[in-house]
Amino acid sequence: MAPSIAVTGATGRLGGRVARILTGRGVAQRLAVRSPERAPQLPNADAVPCAYHDPEQVRTALDGVDTVLMVSGSETPDRVDQHRTFIDAAAAAGVRRLVYISFFGASPHATFTLARDHWATEEHLRASGLTPVILRDNFYLDFLPELVEDDGVIRGPAGDGRVAAVAQDDIAEAAAAVLEHPDDHDGATYSLTGPEAITLDEAAGVIARHTGRPVTFRNQTVDEAYASRAGQAPDWQLDAWVSTYTAIAAGELDGVTDAVPTLTGHRALSLDDLLARAAG
Repeated sequence: MAPSIAVTGATGRLGGRVARILTGRGVAQRLAVRSPERAPQLPNADAVPCAYHDPEQVRTALDGVDTVLMVSGSETPDRVDQHRTFIDAAAAAGVRRLVYISFFGASPHATFTLARDHWATEEHLRASGLTPVILRDNFYLDFLPELVEDDGVIRGPAGDGRVAAVAQDDIAEAAAAVLEHPDDHDGATYSLTGPEAITLDEAAGVIARHTGRPVTFRNQTVDEAYASRAGQAPDWQLDAWVSTYTAIAAGELDGVTDAVPTLTGHRALSLDDLLARAAG
């Protein structure tokens, strides 16, 4: 019998985590990925080619599947168009339910530019006839240490704003919980956060304590933020980078929810927990 669940993005960090959790729980799945040769080799998991922009490939990949986990595609100017193509093809393939990894506070007016893309995808999903389940994750907790530049400084126009960042492991466990018992979550939207909302100054202190080297946060003006990143990426990407900080400053990433413990049965990881675990 063909698996009733398909997982996209299994060659990446988040989708791969979900696929491994499901395998560990004995759940058969289809890994719908752009490059099947790069997919994890897991029991009861067959990898098939599935590029979001190719509707025929999507329909073939999802044939016979009831529930799909859709990890948002790579950040590109046409990402929303690719998402819409995938959703329409999934509906045409007979998929009944689509679990979408969206973003915390997704809105057409969100400060974080990519949150607007997620809102557009959500709206298309709701209009598609598929049953939606939406997981709106806050910024990745795993990403905060990567904000530290070579000189030990986190720079950006975040001010004293707080971010309730959530660990990728917790997002993956929440998604796997939904996929194991999808009927219990039809139509639901969950906002996934960590157990605390912290400033980047506080994050710098936690990172410094775990790495043993000085780490500080230096607030920038928006103009300074653009100037310091000029020439490193196209304009749309620069807008996304800078708005990660301005969204924090605007208070749009603040607010802790109980979605992770409700779905996973355990407390969400904090930055301190994450770095302690990484240290082994």
